[in-house]
Amino acid sequence: MCRWIAYRGKPIALEQYVTAPVHSLIEQSRRARESTDSLNGDGFGLGWYGEKREPGVYREIRPAWSDENLRSLAQHIRSHLFFGHVRASTGTQITRPNCHPFHYGRWLFMHNGQIGDWSLIRRKVEAMIPDAYYRSRLGTTDSEAVFLAILGAGADKDVVGAVSRTLATVADIARSSGSREPVRFTAALADGKRLFAFRFATDDTATSLYYWDAGDHVVVVSEPLDQDRSHWKPVPPGHFIVAGDGRPVTLEPFPYEARLAAE
Repeated sequence: MCRWIAYRGKPIALEQYVTAPVHSLIEQSRRARESTDSLNGDGFGLGWYGEKREPGVYREIRPAWSDENLRSLAQHIRSHLFFGHVRASTGTQITRPNCHPFHYGRWLFMHNGQIGDWSLIRRKVEAMIPDAYYRSRLGTTDSEAVFLAILGAGADKDVVGAVSRTLATVADIARSSGSREPVRFTAALADGKRLFAFRFATDDTATSLYYWDAGDHVVVVSEPLDQDRSHWKPVPPGHFIVAGDGRPVTLEPFPYEARLAAE
Protein backbone atom coordinates (compact mmCIF):
# COMPACT_ATOMS: atom_id res chain seq x y z
CA MET A 1 0.00 0.00 0.00
CA CYS A 2 1.10 3.58 -0.68
CA ARG A 3 1.91 6.31 1.83
CA TRP A 4 0.90 9.95 1.53
CA ILE A 5 0.69 13.36 3.20
CA ALA A 6 -1.67 16.32 2.65
CA TYR A 7 -1.29 19.83 4.13
CA ARG A 8 -3.67 22.80 4.34
CA GLY A 9 -2.82 26.04 6.19
CA LYS A 10 -0.46 29.00 6.11
CA PRO A 11 2.09 28.86 3.26
CA ILE A 12 5.17 26.84 4.23
CA ALA A 13 8.03 25.06 2.48
CA LEU A 14 7.08 21.50 1.54
CA GLU A 15 10.17 20.18 3.30
CA GLN A 16 8.63 20.89 6.72
CA TYR A 17 6.43 17.81 6.38
CA VAL A 18 7.63 15.98 3.26
CA THR A 19 11.38 15.55 3.89
CA ALA A 20 12.40 17.00 7.27
CA PRO A 21 10.56 14.91 9.93
CA VAL A 22 12.23 11.85 11.44
CA HIS A 23 9.57 9.64 9.85
CA SER A 24 9.13 11.76 6.75
CA LEU A 25 7.54 10.64 3.51
CA ILE A 26 11.00 9.76 2.19
CA GLU A 27 11.63 7.60 5.26
CA GLN A 28 8.23 5.95 4.78
CA SER A 29 9.16 5.10 1.20
CA ARG A 30 11.94 2.92 2.66
CA ARG A 31 10.50 1.82 6.00
CA ALA A 32 6.73 2.20 6.32
CA ARG A 33 5.46 1.09 9.72
CA GLU A 34 1.72 0.69 9.19
CA SER A 35 1.48 -0.84 5.76
CA THR A 36 1.44 -4.30 4.23
CA ASP A 37 4.37 -3.03 2.11
CA SER A 38 7.23 -1.59 4.13
CA LEU A 39 8.86 -0.50 0.85
CA ASN A 40 7.11 2.10 -1.30
CA GLY A 41 9.56 2.44 -4.16
CA ASP A 42 7.34 2.42 -7.26
CA GLY A 43 7.55 6.15 -7.90
CA PHE A 44 6.45 9.28 -6.08
CA GLY A 45 4.87 12.65 -6.67
CA LEU A 46 4.24 16.14 -5.36
CA GLY A 47 1.28 18.41 -6.04
CA TRP A 48 0.95 21.99 -4.80
CA TYR A 49 -1.04 25.18 -5.28
CA GLY A 50 0.64 28.52 -5.88
CA GLU A 51 -0.39 31.70 -7.66
CA LYS A 52 -2.19 29.98 -10.52
CA ARG A 53 -5.60 28.32 -10.41
CA GLU A 54 -4.26 24.93 -11.46
CA PRO A 55 -1.79 23.04 -9.26
CA GLY A 56 1.82 22.29 -10.04
CA VAL A 57 2.75 18.61 -10.22
CA TYR A 58 6.06 16.73 -10.18
CA ARG A 59 5.97 12.95 -10.65
CA GLU A 60 8.81 10.46 -11.06
CA ILE A 61 9.09 6.69 -11.42
CA ARG A 62 12.28 6.43 -9.37
CA PRO A 63 11.99 5.75 -5.63
CA ALA A 64 11.64 8.90 -3.54
CA TRP A 65 14.87 8.16 -1.66
CA SER A 66 16.93 8.12 -4.89
CA ASP A 67 15.71 11.32 -6.57
CA GLU A 68 18.10 14.17 -5.88
CA ASN A 69 15.53 16.71 -7.12
CA LEU A 70 12.97 15.94 -4.43
CA ARG A 71 14.80 17.49 -1.48
CA SER A 72 15.66 20.60 -3.49
CA LEU A 73 12.08 21.07 -4.67
CA ALA A 74 10.76 20.56 -1.14
CA GLN A 75 13.16 23.22 0.20
CA HIS A 76 12.14 25.89 -2.30
CA ILE A 77 8.45 25.33 -3.04
CA ARG A 78 6.09 27.08 -0.62
CA SER A 79 2.37 26.41 -0.61
CA HIS A 80 -0.77 26.70 1.50
CA LEU A 81 -2.06 23.37 0.17
CA PHE A 82 0.07 20.48 -1.04
CA PHE A 83 0.20 16.70 -1.48
CA GLY A 84 3.07 14.20 -1.32
CA HIS A 85 2.77 10.52 -2.28
CA VAL A 86 5.07 7.48 -2.43
CA ARG A 87 3.76 4.52 -4.38
CA ALA A 88 3.62 0.77 -3.92
CA SER A 89 1.93 -0.57 -7.04
CA THR A 90 -0.99 -2.97 -6.67
CA GLY A 91 -0.35 -4.39 -10.11
CA THR A 92 -0.44 -1.61 -12.69
CA GLN A 93 2.72 -0.49 -14.48
CA ILE A 94 5.39 1.74 -12.97
CA THR A 95 5.06 4.70 -15.32
CA ARG A 96 4.92 8.44 -14.74
CA PRO A 97 1.21 8.68 -15.71
CA ASN A 98 0.48 6.06 -13.04
CA CYS A 99 2.20 8.01 -10.26
CA HIS A 100 0.15 10.12 -7.87
CA PRO A 101 -1.09 12.76 -7.41
CA PHE A 102 -3.45 13.02 -10.36
CA HIS A 103 -4.76 16.37 -11.53
CA TYR A 104 -7.55 17.77 -13.65
CA GLY A 105 -8.19 21.49 -13.90
CA ARG A 106 -7.99 22.87 -10.36
CA TRP A 107 -8.34 19.40 -8.78
CA LEU A 108 -5.67 17.24 -7.13
CA PHE A 109 -6.20 13.64 -6.03
CA MET A 110 -4.15 10.83 -4.49
CA HIS A 111 -5.11 7.41 -3.19
CA ASN A 112 -3.93 4.53 -1.04
CA GLY A 113 -5.79 1.24 -1.31
CA GLN A 114 -7.33 -0.91 -4.00
CA ILE A 115 -10.49 -0.96 -6.06
CA GLY A 116 -11.60 -4.58 -5.92
CA ASP A 117 -10.04 -6.95 -8.44
CA TRP A 118 -9.14 -4.31 -10.99
CA SER A 119 -8.61 -6.79 -13.81
CA LEU A 120 -12.26 -7.89 -13.48
CA ILE A 121 -13.99 -4.55 -12.98
CA ARG A 122 -11.85 -2.10 -14.92
CA ARG A 123 -14.17 -1.79 -17.94
CA LYS A 124 -17.25 -1.14 -15.82
CA VAL A 125 -15.54 1.42 -13.60
CA GLU A 126 -14.07 3.25 -16.58
CA ALA A 127 -17.56 3.35 -18.10
CA MET A 128 -18.53 5.58 -15.15
CA ILE A 129 -16.24 8.34 -16.48
CA PRO A 130 -18.03 10.84 -18.75
CA ASP A 131 -16.41 11.42 -22.14
CA ALA A 132 -15.38 14.97 -21.23
CA TYR A 133 -13.20 13.59 -18.43
CA TYR A 134 -12.13 10.31 -20.03
CA ARG A 135 -10.03 12.05 -22.65
CA SER A 136 -7.81 13.22 -19.78
CA ARG A 137 -7.12 9.66 -18.60
CA LEU A 138 -3.41 9.13 -19.18
CA GLY A 139 -2.59 6.07 -17.06
CA THR A 140 -4.01 2.66 -16.26
CA THR A 141 -4.55 2.77 -12.49
CA ASP A 142 -7.77 2.19 -10.61
CA SER A 143 -6.99 5.36 -8.62
CA GLU A 144 -7.05 7.69 -11.63
CA ALA A 145 -10.22 6.05 -12.96
CA VAL A 146 -12.07 6.58 -9.67
CA PHE A 147 -10.81 10.18 -9.48
CA LEU A 148 -12.26 11.01 -12.90
CA ALA A 149 -15.48 9.16 -12.04
CA ILE A 150 -15.81 11.31 -8.91
CA LEU A 151 -15.39 14.49 -10.96
CA GLY A 152 -17.96 13.21 -13.42
CA ALA A 153 -20.37 12.47 -10.58
CA GLY A 154 -20.60 16.16 -9.69
CA ALA A 155 -17.67 17.03 -7.43
CA ASP A 156 -17.86 20.66 -8.58
CA LYS A 157 -21.18 21.01 -6.76
CA ASP A 158 -20.95 18.42 -3.97
CA VAL A 159 -17.58 16.77 -3.29
CA VAL A 160 -18.68 14.44 -0.49
CA GLY A 161 -21.84 13.42 -2.31
CA ALA A 162 -19.89 12.67 -5.50
CA VAL A 163 -17.36 10.55 -3.60
CA SER A 164 -20.08 8.70 -1.71
CA ARG A 165 -22.14 7.93 -4.84
CA THR A 166 -19.05 6.83 -6.76
CA LEU A 167 -17.85 4.50 -4.01
CA ALA A 168 -21.33 3.00 -3.63
CA THR A 169 -21.43 2.20 -7.35
CA VAL A 170 -17.86 0.87 -7.41
CA ALA A 171 -18.54 -1.31 -4.36
CA ASP A 172 -21.60 -2.76 -6.09
CA ILE A 173 -19.56 -3.46 -9.25
CA ALA A 174 -16.83 -5.15 -7.20
CA ARG A 175 -19.35 -7.25 -5.30
CA SER A 176 -21.16 -8.39 -8.46
CA SER A 177 -17.86 -9.35 -10.12
CA GLY A 178 -17.68 -12.47 -7.97
CA SER A 179 -14.34 -11.48 -6.49
CA ARG A 180 -13.82 -11.17 -2.76
CA GLU A 181 -11.25 -8.40 -3.18
CA PRO A 182 -12.40 -5.33 -1.20
CA VAL A 183 -12.69 -1.69 -2.13
CA ARG A 184 -10.27 0.27 0.05
CA PHE A 185 -10.28 4.01 -0.42
CA THR A 186 -8.02 6.16 1.74
CA ALA A 187 -7.66 9.27 -0.37
CA ALA A 188 -7.21 13.03 -0.51
CA LEU A 189 -8.92 15.47 -2.86
CA ALA A 190 -8.40 19.24 -3.14
CA ASP A 191 -9.69 22.11 -5.26
CA GLY A 192 -7.12 24.75 -4.33
CA LYS A 193 -9.06 26.02 -1.34
CA ARG A 194 -10.49 23.00 0.42
CA LEU A 195 -8.84 19.74 1.44
CA PHE A 196 -10.91 16.54 1.73
CA ALA A 197 -9.51 13.30 3.14
CA PHE A 198 -11.44 10.01 3.18
CA ARG A 199 -11.02 6.65 4.93
CA PHE A 200 -13.36 3.97 3.60
CA ALA A 201 -13.35 0.20 3.00
CA THR A 202 -15.87 -2.51 2.24
CA ASP A 203 -14.09 -4.81 4.68
CA ASP A 204 -12.74 -4.21 8.18
CA THR A 205 -9.19 -3.32 7.13
CA ALA A 206 -9.34 0.29 5.93
CA THR A 207 -5.80 1.54 5.34
CA SER A 208 -4.35 3.81 8.04
CA LEU A 209 -5.01 7.56 8.20
CA TYR A 210 -4.22 10.21 10.83
CA TYR A 211 -4.58 13.95 11.15
CA TRP A 212 -3.12 16.76 13.23
CA ASP A 213 -5.24 19.87 13.62
CA ALA A 214 -2.76 22.51 14.79
CA GLY A 215 -5.20 25.41 14.69
CA ASP A 216 -3.63 27.41 11.87
CA HIS A 217 -3.04 24.32 9.74
CA VAL A 218 -3.96 20.67 9.37
CA VAL A 219 -1.79 17.75 8.27
CA VAL A 220 -3.29 14.43 7.13
CA VAL A 221 -0.95 11.45 6.83
CA SER A 222 -0.86 7.71 6.29
CA GLU A 223 1.50 7.44 9.28
CA PRO A 224 2.58 9.89 12.01
CA LEU A 225 5.69 11.81 11.01
CA ASP A 226 7.46 11.90 14.37
CA GLN A 227 8.03 9.86 17.50
CA ASP A 228 5.50 11.82 19.56
CA ARG A 229 2.16 10.41 18.46
CA SER A 230 0.09 12.26 21.06
CA HIS A 231 -1.11 14.98 18.67
CA TRP A 232 -1.93 12.58 15.82
CA LYS A 233 -5.57 11.50 15.82
CA PRO A 234 -6.71 8.46 13.83
CA VAL A 235 -9.46 9.02 11.29
CA PRO A 236 -12.08 6.33 12.05
CA PRO A 237 -13.05 4.01 9.17
CA GLY A 238 -16.04 5.32 7.26
CA HIS A 239 -15.23 8.98 8.02
CA PHE A 240 -13.89 11.98 6.14
CA ILE A 241 -12.16 15.28 6.97
CA VAL A 242 -12.80 18.71 5.46
CA ALA A 243 -10.43 21.66 5.94
CA GLY A 244 -10.52 25.11 4.37
CA ASP A 245 -12.83 27.96 3.40
CA GLY A 246 -12.20 29.60 6.76
CA ARG A 247 -14.02 26.88 8.67
CA PRO A 248 -12.69 24.70 11.49
CA VAL A 249 -11.51 21.22 10.53
CA THR A 250 -14.47 18.85 10.59
CA LEU A 251 -14.54 15.06 10.98
CA GLU A 252 -17.77 13.42 9.82
CA PRO A 253 -19.14 9.96 8.91
CA PHE A 254 -19.72 9.07 5.28
CA PRO A 255 -23.18 9.74 3.84
CA TYR A 256 -25.71 6.94 3.61
CA GLU A 257 -24.84 5.66 0.12
CA ALA A 258 -21.26 4.68 0.92
CA ARG A 259 -22.10 3.37 4.40
CA LEU A 260 -24.73 1.10 2.88
CA ALA A 261 -22.25 -0.15 0.26
CA ALA A 262 -19.81 -1.19 2.99
CA GLU A 263 -22.38 -3.35 4.78
